[in-house]
Amino acid sequence: MPEYPKVGMSDKLPIVLTDEVAPPPGLIRAGMSALPSSILSRGERAGRRFVEFFTANIRNRNTRMAYARAVKQFFNWTEAQKLELDDIEPVTVAAYVEQLGVEMAKPSVKQHLAAIRQLFDYLVTGGILPSNPASSVRGPKYVVKRGKTPVLTAEEARQLLDSIESDTLIGLRDRALIGVMVYSFARVSAAVTMRVEDYFQQGKRAWLRLHEKGGKRHEVPCHHKLEERLDVWMQAAGIAGDKKGPLFRAIRKGDKLTENPIDRADVLRMIKRRAAGAALPYSTCCHTFRATGITAYLQNGGTLEHAQQIAAHESPRTTKLYDRTQDEISLDEVERIRI
Repeated sequence: MPEYPKVGMSDKLPIVLTDEVAPPPGLIRAGMSALPSSILSRGERAGRRFVEFFTANIRNRNTRMAYARAVKQFFNWTEAQKLELDDIEPVTVAAYVEQLGVEMAKPSVKQHLAAIRQLFDYLVTGGILPSNPASSVRGPKYVVKRGKTPVLTAEEARQLLDSIESDTLIGLRDRALIGVMVYSFARVSAAVTMRVEDYFQQGKRAWLRLHEKGGKRHEVPCHHKLEERLDVWMQAAGIAGDKKGPLFRAIRKGDKLTENPIDRADVLRMIKRRAAGAALPYSTCCHTFRATGITAYLQNGGTLEHAQQIAAHESPRTTKLYDRTQDEISLDEVERIRI
């Protein structure tokens, strides 16, 4: 394998942008402010196909941004080697992946390789390249049977919810928002994009409509405790009649409600602040509540199959990553080692 300079996470190479192939706003938002020169040198058709990969082919915003960062870093690296698009071979991609492994965790390396491979696939199907130089390159092996997401016990979750004040708009909103993630296993991205109409009555029960990643529209019955918190929040905020408006809204200082949805980054900061106030680990994050809800459900006799349905997972293996019911059993068994 030929020797290549190190990847360099901070490499910033100037990439020429022409008027003929200017990235649309969607690509700029994804972090790709300009097209790689090796793409531009292949003409407008190649540039258009490259742009379409991010804007038309990838619908999820988070995936688009992650893939754009990975592809940008790869082309910065190839341009440092003065490689054109046709010069990129399987051995080139393999060398890049091997060097990535020195600086990144295995899951990140696999994500970068997936982005590169899918981009080249798209260029091949568009007639830009005859073959995919990344198709035969294997990423690092990474097998996970237990997720890394920090999980709270049922007592800790109640401690957190009980520590949030219930006499302010912010407190009522935060209690309801965290409740959605705990009781419906919702991702934070699905929770913050909910509209008022996504909390609705069906028969005698309230339901939640969640728009999860991958364009999944997912409906789940509302837990009675969550229903109470949502009703109190909506009544205090006076938003019940604004069916198309965001369910969880940003609040300015002085309990001034805005018409804008709360941002995911603001939710994370809120959770860190609330966790600190409840004397819980700083590692507590947005995804903690999804994992906490699944674990609590399984500990109380719920089935993995139904947990998968509530969480809208494609595979029960994914749901199993959130299950921490075996942790206590394992600890008890280890304590049997009496020396």
